[in-house]
Amino acid sequence: MVNSAEINGIPGHLNRHILTDILRDELGFKGFVVSDWEDIKKLVTIWHVAATEKEATRMAVMAGIDMSMVPLDYSFADYLIALVKEGAVPQSRIDEAVRRILRVKFELGLFENPMPNAALKSKIGLAESRQASLQAARESMTLLKNTNNLLPLAKNRKVLVTGPTADSLISLNNGWTYVWQGSEEALYPKDRPTIRRAIEAKAGAANVTYVPGTKITRPAGSTSNNTPTDVEAEVDIPAAARAAGAADVVVLCLGEGSYTETPGNITDLTLGEPQLRLAEAIEATGKPVVLVLVEGRPRIINRIVDKAGAVLMAYNPGNEGGQAVADVLFGDVNPSGKLPFTYPRTPNGLIIYDHKPFETEDTAFGNMAFRPQFEFGEGLSYTTFAYSDLRLNKKTITGNGDLSVSVTVTNSGRRAGKEIVQLYVSDLVASLSPAGKRLKRFAKIYLEPGQSRTLTFKLRPDDLSFIGANNKPLVEPGEFEVKIAGLKDKFELK
Repeated sequence: MVNSAEINGIPGHLNRHILTDILRDELGFKGFVVSDWEDIKKLVTIWHVAATEKEATRMAVMAGIDMSMVPLDYSFADYLIALVKEGAVPQSRIDEAVRRILRVKFELGLFENPMPNAALKSKIGLAESRQASLQAARESMTLLKNTNNLLPLAKNRKVLVTGPTADSLISLNNGWTYVWQGSEEALYPKDRPTIRRAIEAKAGAANVTYVPGTKITRPAGSTSNNTPTDVEAEVDIPAAARAAGAADVVVLCLGEGSYTETPGNITDLTLGEPQLRLAEAIEATGKPVVLVLVEGRPRIINRIVDKAGAVLMAYNPGNEGGQAVADVLFGDVNPSGKLPFTYPRTPNGLIIYDHKPFETEDTAFGNMAFRPQFEFGEGLSYTTFAYSDLRLNKKTITGNGDLSVSVTVTNSGRRAGKEIVQLYVSDLVASLSPAGKRLKRFAKIYLEPGQSRTLTFKLRPDDLSFIGANNKPLVEPGEFEVKIAGLKDKFELK
């Protein structure tokens, strides 16, 4: 399916260079290409590159579109028949598109078995599937801050649970869940706990107070492609602050409701003002605050993060996510997730992890170096891990040689835990300015307290490649640096 965007002024749905020259001729794609939702119509109404839908249809088909996603009418077929009769689209192009579609259907076995096997329905919702989902959610939990070992919480502490994502399965799942926008609460299972309910089950309802403070609502008729869907509002922030006074610790669940595609577009990543005011009111009480972020993208939290004692990134962990959050908060699960993106500190502070070194350095003109809120690959544990003995099996490799990189990891803490070992490579000099570092290998390992394990990674010459000026992978001789945790060593490619 074609992306609904443009490159250098050319919408993807009529970009022959992308759809044919690259996709077909260079990459050898043998399947068929389908448009996104009404995107051939949008060549007229949004992109303004065609005066009529008929002309847009001709342009798209000749660029490489084989099938149109037009859900409510037969305009694509009607215009295409007319274009063939007029000679504007060759019959051979129609045969080509049909051949591609039929080939895919044949390879999928749809001619022999056009309908799904009804017996497969019994495989949906199995207990083992739910367990796998729970384990995936647990593994993803990423502890980004834990001042003075605030976490894990003792199960006898008085806990205030507050925030708009605390009692919401919608927030745990987000868009494309049950329905397009993931917004129909009645469709969610009744036997899956929200974060609030999972905390109550873990610590006992008598120890847990819930005050929402703010809410995220979806106004009626807000599911069009042109308007945001969710609206944040205060419920009773003073009530939440008063409840904090009687608690030992506050679990503050912030983030987002549900969204996908255009209705989820926002112009500012800053967390909504009602949520920020709730956080500030809670933090002003002086009680320890555990900030749980339930969100599908990094929302800006620089106003409130410094006063939070702990920060747990929960992402959108699914229906089992409430249980997974509670498991981590109370220490029944030792968190082991690592942040898969660079978490920005400011709305315009977006940067990829493999940025160029000069993008983050202080300058001689008084500009501050870039400082993300949290770095790519960050993630804390309830234990500690020590790295030692980084070794390269050789200091020089040739164009066809492999390099073995080994490192020893020791659980230097008091409880068992999992650690994600990350190997980065830096190209120190290149014909195009190189990235500061690139993640090339990683492995997740389990270690008991005091246990050590030596891991060995193999790097190949293609791991040292980059995309050159001709848009082709390029491997250049030179000096490279390997980094694992705080350890590093150099080698040369000849």
